[in-house]
Amino acid sequence: MKRHLFTSESVTEGHPDKICDQISDAVLDKVLRDDLKNHLPPYRKKKGGKRGSRVACETFVTVGLVVVGGEITTECYVDLPILVRGLIKEIGYTRPEFGFEHETCAVLNAIGKQSPDIALGVDTGGAGDQGSMIGYACKETKELMPLPIMLAHGLTRRLAQVRREGVLDYLGPDGKSQVTVEYRNDKPVRVDAIVLSTQHTEKILDAKKTHITSKAREELIDLVIKEVIPERFLDKKTKYLINPTGKFITGGPKSDTGMTGRKIIVDTYGGRTLHGGGAFSGKDPTKVDRSASYIARYIAKNLVAAGIADECCVQLAYAIGVKDPVSIMVDTYGTGRINEKRIVELVKEYFSLTPEGIIKELDLWQPIYRKTACYGHFGREEEGFTWEKGDKAEILRKAAGL
Repeated sequence: MKRHLFTSESVTEGHPDKICDQISDAVLDKVLRDDLKNHLPPYRKKKGGKRGSRVACETFVTVGLVVVGGEITTECYVDLPILVRGLIKEIGYTRPEFGFEHETCAVLNAIGKQSPDIALGVDTGGAGDQGSMIGYACKETKELMPLPIMLAHGLTRRLAQVRREGVLDYLGPDGKSQVTVEYRNDKPVRVDAIVLSTQHTEKILDAKKTHITSKAREELIDLVIKEVIPERFLDKKTKYLINPTGKFITGGPKSDTGMTGRKIIVDTYGGRTLHGGGAFSGKDPTKVDRSASYIARYIAKNLVAAGIADECCVQLAYAIGVKDPVSIMVDTYGTGRINEKRIVELVKEYFSLTPEGIIKELDLWQPIYRKTACYGHFGREEEGFTWEKGDKAEILRKAAGL
């Protein structure tokens, strides 16, 4: 019997990198709302006509400071201090004991305009940059996602829930999870190890002030881990590592800097498949780093849902200013029921792959991006996540002759 372990991680909304992703996407959403209000299309429809904004926003946080930079061309006004402080408050940094506070942090605006050289190719419908983008799907979960990353996201979302609802009133906004799954013959059979690191107040420290109490440890296992991990995956050999250093009082930007785009594996498939390398947050959908990754997931998910393959990786590659992808690759890891050349033909026939076509097909000129910035961009069948639809599965199944 073939046996291997695979591990994926997730982080909470209060992690420094995720603070930055959320700020960048909140800026993008504000600009897109203004464009929609003014009926501005993504592209110029005729020479000299108006078009929507271009946003490439990045954020940096450290002790007491938020720096928002990047390249944004827009007629919209964004009151950055109000937007940033409101978001930090919503995340939960409202108490001095967490070392970062929405009312006292400095906010620095370092935003410039997008290069007009790039606009020459993008305004006519070309890709906003070069690069390769990846989509993936498999049959391990009902969402057609790898099990380890879905469990890891479940733990961090649960941490946020019990903190916000006051179930565990000693938790802070910062936290991480990590889940190691054991596979036998490529099938997930059990969870081998769970790491849960969560920021907290001094309330749950032992008498020596060096470790959280055994009571708090058991509460985190019972009210977080066992509420997320299905019982069938847990056994006597499952290892629980709760705040492994002993305590985690200092967190957030006080303990570590944060930057937009540093959690790209958390954002996607947990390291399970290839990765194109481009980050998502803060980028409008003319940037194929984001939009082409979404359509690639949409393609992969529908191919697997159609029964054409049990596992599927889709790679799309683009050149800046060029509409059509320069390459399309499909890898079914030997699980395909038709050959991969034919699958590529189906992809070309049934999916829009130009930036303009992707934006239209997935309705990406909407202000839906802030909520994508935490807990993964994929595997979430929620409003706005249009790339998670399985609406082409039956069409593809019939076209493949299955």
